[in-house]
Amino acid sequence: MARPGKGLKGWLILALLLTTVIAGCGAKAEPTAQQNTTAEQNTTTENTASEPQAAAVNEPETRVVKDEFGEVTIPTKPQRIAGIYVEDYLKALGITPVIQWYHPNWGIQEYLNLDVPQFDITGNLEVLLEYDPDLIIVDGGVNAEQYEMYSKVAPTYRLPERVLQDSKQILTTIADVVGQPEKGVEVLAQFENKIEDAKTKLKETIGDETVAVVRLDVQDKGLALFGVKNRYTGFIYSDLGLKPHPLAANMEEYQQVISEEAIPDLDADHIIIFPSNGHWNSPENQEALKMLGNKLWKNLPSVKNNHVYMMERSHWQSGAITANSMKMDDLLQKMMP
Repeated sequence: MARPGKGLKGWLILALLLTTVIAGCGAKAEPTAQQNTTAEQNTTTENTASEPQAAAVNEPETRVVKDEFGEVTIPTKPQRIAGIYVEDYLKALGITPVIQWYHPNWGIQEYLNLDVPQFDITGNLEVLLEYDPDLIIVDGGVNAEQYEMYSKVAPTYRLPERVLQDSKQILTTIADVVGQPEKGVEVLAQFENKIEDAKTKLKETIGDETVAVVRLDVQDKGLALFGVKNRYTGFIYSDLGLKPHPLAANMEEYQQVISEEAIPDLDADHIIIFPSNGHWNSPENQEALKMLGNKLWKNLPSVKNNHVYMMERSHWQSGAITANSMKMDDLLQKMMP
């Protein structure tokens, strides 16, 4: 016959084993603090990763902006942009346009070195359809009638008149239109820093000596003086602080033809000159170049002092950001000792 104490001890051992098993199961079912933290991090990561996707899904494909002629609906993030005579600004923003503006009489803006098809603006605008632009940006050279024609090809933004005299405003306006306002601010800051540096160096070099900008008109074999209000070259006075010759400072027009008899009046300390077409060594320009052998020209103070700077026309006949940056490079290279 079994002893009562022995049976009770067995039941106690069995109860202890059951308690241990149940506790072990509870430990497995309840995650540790580290596991909780990891789970929270994974959840946060998943939520964060999904946010840009949600934003991209919710971002509208088009938006309405106001240009010179009213409101226009344009792509929020255009991918194929045609900039009619504003390719300089697109390049400054790191954008390659689908075509480059071209005129049979004036050629293209060679200094941009764009490897894209050329678009003859004197021809049929429907040719643009071949290049499938999703946005066209035009400057002040496009009137309301032409604007309507461009708009039949793709959504078209015409720059407002109020910004056309300021390359900085054109830059930031275009940056906003193409959906890259932050890039516009960045490029503008770099440009303004370069201006301040060039302005300081030029001031130290030539001080208050006078400067004149002259174009050699190849076809007419004459000279044209550019005034301080000229969109192409006024930048060197307004931003770089160079002192204009009185003839340029008092000029109301953008430019003015200088007669041969008036050449002696162009007694600036420094003269910047470029041809109206082609390059200095272009065969068709050689006849016009003979003007610079004229006795009246040779007697000018700037000529005698070797202060005439022969520049290339392509960027000197543009007032855009890239062109103006290149002008600064030219001036520092030519004028600095």
